[in-house]
Amino acid sequence: MLVTLEGIDGSGKTTAWEGLRESLDATFTREPTDSWYGEAVDRSIADDDADPLAELFLYTADHADHLSRVVRPALSAGDLVVSDRYSDSRYAYQGATLADVLDDAMGYVREIHEPFTRPPDLTLYFDVPPEVGAERSGMTNKFEGVAYLERVRENYERLVAADPDRFVRIDATDSPAEVLAAAERAIADAR
Repeated sequence: MLVTLEGIDGSGKTTAWEGLRESLDATFTREPTDSWYGEAVDRSIADDDADPLAELFLYTADHADHLSRVVRPALSAGDLVVSDRYSDSRYAYQGATLADVLDDAMGYVREIHEPFTRPPDLTLYFDVPPEVGAERSGMTNKFEGVAYLERVRENYERLVAADPDRFVRIDATDSPAEVLAAAERAIADAR
């Protein structure tokens, strides 16, 4: 079973992912990865002038490597896989980044992934207002401003509406302990 944790920056999904590591026997992973592909993604995040289309393909390459190196082997071995960010992050974030460049940017990003990605079985969506996410994240890079996070959140809402059976919304304005408990319940219910 592949469980993904999604939400805007500052939503608390990484904190929940770290807490789940203590309560679940699973393969824990994340995107961007720690591979050289992921390092290239990290460099592009730090570059305010990175070309958004080139950046999309860096993220996509990291995702493809993640699937072949970590996700598919762990699932083949029968492991539960829990990923902090996955393809939905690409759809929401790069869909927002490319909105001024492409018609139906999120659709374009999804179409690129369709032939090779492995859809999640369950996605926990950590929902917070963009102002909260921006404040929590510290607005340290181009993806953490309130206006940008509003567009990303709108894209997440479109993803949830399109696949409501896969997504479980978690109110990430609750305390970290309550958020972790909600994540644990959602995974237990799905198994």
